[in-house]
Amino acid sequence: MKAYAGIDLHSSNNYVGIIDETDRRLYGRRHSNRLDEVLMALEPYRDRLEGVVVESTYNWYWLVDGLQEHGYKVHLANPSAIQQYEGLKHTDDRWDSFWLAHMKRLNILPEGYIYPKQQRAIRDLLRRRLLFVRHRTAHILSLQSMMNRHLGIKVSNNEIKKFEVKDVERMFESANVGFMASSNILAIRFLSQIIKDIEKRVKSKIKLRKEFSMLLTIPGIGNILGLTIMLEVGDIGRFKTVGDYSSYSRCVGSTKFSDGKKKGENNKKNGNKYLAWAYIEAATFAIRYCPSAQRFYQRKKAKTNKIVATKALSNKICRASYYIMRDQVPFDEAKLFEN
Repeated sequence: MKAYAGIDLHSSNNYVGIIDETDRRLYGRRHSNRLDEVLMALEPYRDRLEGVVVESTYNWYWLVDGLQEHGYKVHLANPSAIQQYEGLKHTDDRWDSFWLAHMKRLNILPEGYIYPKQQRAIRDLLRRRLLFVRHRTAHILSLQSMMNRHLGIKVSNNEIKKFEVKDVERMFESANVGFMASSNILAIRFLSQIIKDIEKRVKSKIKLRKEFSMLLTIPGIGNILGLTIMLEVGDIGRFKTVGDYSSYSRCVGSTKFSDGKKKGENNKKNGNKYLAWAYIEAATFAIRYCPSAQRFYQRKKAKTNKIVATKALSNKICRASYYIMRDQVPFDEAKLFEN
C-alpha cells in the first residue's frame, strides 16, 4: 500500500507525519532538526513512499537536499497557496504535517520550485548584494538629510559617492556633525566595495546562458538585472503561460473583484520579490533611455499616477522577457509598444 509523508519544518524542530492511501495515520512524531533523525523515521516506509512533502520555510535547504541525496522524491509545498478547511477550530504542527501528506495523496498540493543546489549559492549571493545596496542607500539618504538640515543644500547620490571623508568633515561647523557625516562616508565606501566584490565573483562563477544575452537587449536591463532575472527564474519552462510568470514576478495586481466591486485582496507576497524588484528597476531605467517606454509611461501616468504607471511598464517588460527567454530571441521594441 502506498504511503505519503509530510514534514512541518520549524527553526529547531520538525514534525513528521505519514499516512497511507486510505488516510490512515502510520506515523507521527516530532524530531530535532537533524537529518539522521528524519531519515530514521522515514526508513521503515521508504519502499512505500510516493513522496515526502516539506513546507517551504526559510530553512528548507538542508532537509530537502539531504532527503534528495538519499534517494527520496521530495516535494516543496508553497505555504502561501495552501488552503485549509476553514471550519477547523484547532490546528497544530501535527495536523499540518498530515495535511501536507493528505494534499499530496489527492494530487492537489501547491508546489514550490526546488532550485538546483549547484546554482543556488550564486543566486543567494546576488540576493545578498541587494541587501548591501539597501544598507548603502540608507547611509546615502542619512547623509543627504544631514546636509539639507544643517547646510540647506541638496546633493545627488552620485555626488555623495564621490565624497572623501575630509570633504564632508570640512562642510559642518560642528565637529560632532562632521564625525557623523564622515561615518556615513566610510560606511558607503565599505559597502560599495563589498557590492563590487560580489558582482565580480558572480560574473566569474556563473555560466551565462543564451537567454542572458537576449535579456540585455531589453531597454533598462543591464548586467546585474539580467543576471538577477536569469538566476531567479532558473528554468523558464516551469511557467506554462506568460500570465503565470507575470504573477510569479509580482507584476500583476492582487485585488479581488466581484460584480464590479472590490472585495478584498489576495496574498501580495505570493511570488518572487527579487524579480519584482528587478522589473521595477528595469522600468525606471527604461523610462530614462527608451523613448517608446517613456511615452507609454507618460500616457499611463496621465490617467493614473507615477506608481501605477511604473508598475504597468514593469509588467510589460516582464511579459516581454518571458517570450525572450522562452524563445531565445532579441527584444523587439515595435512589437512591445505597438499599441
